[in-house]
Amino acid sequence: MAVSLERARRLGCTCLKALLRFAFMVANNLVAIPSYVLYLIVLQPLRVLDSQTFWYIEGVLFKWLLAMVASWGWWAGYTVVEWGDDVKAVSEDEAMVLVNHQATGDVCTLMMCLQDKGTVVRQMMWLMDHIFKYTNFGIVSLIHGDFFIRQGKAHRDQQLVLLKEHLEKYYRSRNRKWIVLFPEGGFLRKRRETSQAFAKKNNLPFLKHVTLPRLGATQVILKTLVAPQENGTPVGGDTVIKESKSKGLQWVIDTTIAYPKGDPIDIQTWILGYRQPTVTHVHYR
Repeated sequence: MAVSLERARRLGCTCLKALLRFAFMVANNLVAIPSYVLYLIVLQPLRVLDSQTFWYIEGVLFKWLLAMVASWGWWAGYTVVEWGDDVKAVSEDEAMVLVNHQATGDVCTLMMCLQDKGTVVRQMMWLMDHIFKYTNFGIVSLIHGDFFIRQGKAHRDQQLVLLKEHLEKYYRSRNRKWIVLFPEGGFLRKRRETSQAFAKKNNLPFLKHVTLPRLGATQVILKTLVAPQENGTPVGGDTVIKESKSKGLQWVIDTTIAYPKGDPIDIQTWILGYRQPTVTHVHYR
């Protein structure tokens, strides 16, 4: 009986904490997101007069919003240990960040990791499923210039064309540095069996902890953002360098997120904090 009462008390405390956290997150969103939008509306004349300064200010506001989301996880005791190469050393260079995908919490984990990577967090472009456009953070990503991609064979070719156009229009004009995408095209639990069947059929590696990547978006990014070269030097030589400060995409950062016992954190857990404090490992290469 005592055990049952103790369990009931713990459950009650967990539910109360989750409710209070949820109320706090709602208040956060009701204040922070409209503030972001209103500030940028007021600053529209600056966008016409000095677009670089406008997008600098937008980037700072964007970083603060990502820090807010990261703080929710930190408050719940969800921390990160980072391994591998020091990616901060290339934070001023253009890079493509490839990340494995297990749950909605992957994005929140990245938001936490990127806070100490210099200015890059405010100069990033994210590729994400179009469903995120309709979330509370969708309006922020839309203004920031992230790309929402539709899944499925029916949309594949059209989406790649739209991605190329989006990169040409927004990536350099807004001084973006890193572009983040999840090449697996979906969550591990949903894609694993299909990936393994495809691997078996085509004599490819049989993977358990990740799935075979989908290369369409990756190829478009590389073809669009890597500076054309001939014999190891930029095509056009000094002329190209003078005309553009950008050296093109220089790095591919392979990022692996690993959760304890393979149990990923989803966005609901990140917000409500009902799971015990845990350490997520992130490896860069």
